Amino acid sequence: MKKKLVVLTGAGISAESGIKTFRDSDGLWEGHDIMEVASPEGWKKNPVLVLDFYNKRRQQLKEVLPNAAHIILAELEQHFDVHIITQNVDDLHERAGSTKVLHLHGELLKARSTQNHRHIIEWQDDLFLGNLDASGHQLRPHIVWFGEAVPALDEAVRITHEADFFAVVGTSLQVYPAAGLVDFAKPGTPLYYVDLNPARITNLSNELEIIPKTASEGMKILKEKLLRLA
Repeated sequence: MKKKLVVLTGAGISAESGIKTFRDSDGLWEGHDIMEVASPEGWKKNPVLVLDFYNKRRQQLKEVLPNAAHIILAELEQHFDVHIITQNVDDLHERAGSTKVLHLHGELLKARSTQNHRHIIEWQDDLFLGNLDASGHQLRPHIVWFGEAVPALDEAVRITHEADFFAVVGTSLQVYPAAGLVDFAKPGTPLYYVDLNPARITNLSNELEIIPKTASEGMKILKEKLLRLA
């Protein structure tokens, strides 16, 4: 029976593939105030702007490829029962070959009904006003916006609690509730944190090993450490 490796990934792992991180240092995302394009209020105020924003993100996603960090995580499935919990809305983990990926904040390549959040469909191309679900309701990006609940959180907590090893890769651990997952690891679970500029984390009940490297470089190091424990 393979040991269970749970990995929380963030923007830093996708940045190496050319996807811009969540927001720039000036607080803007692709030149937009975050609340204009990532909140229910922004959607209500200007749905055309929001749809255009995510259409551009969707097109950009088609132009990039998984990087070494994504590929190493997929390769680790040969040795571990790997579960990835990602804050990213791209599909780079899946394209690299990972088979168990939970998206906390939604997925760019899906759309959902504005009236039924459980009505989710695959969506590869641009999304416009007038694209409707089977019941005639407008479709919106399948993205968890600020102020909205994170439906996958309970499952993420359950997966984390079952981990034999828990790793955080490419995230500042500043976005909650995702950042709080590390607290749900069982007592005695080894914790690893791969990030070029790791956040300062205190009051953890388990020992944390920090690997201050980019996602790709850090995953090479972490892979070797984990294989000795498999």
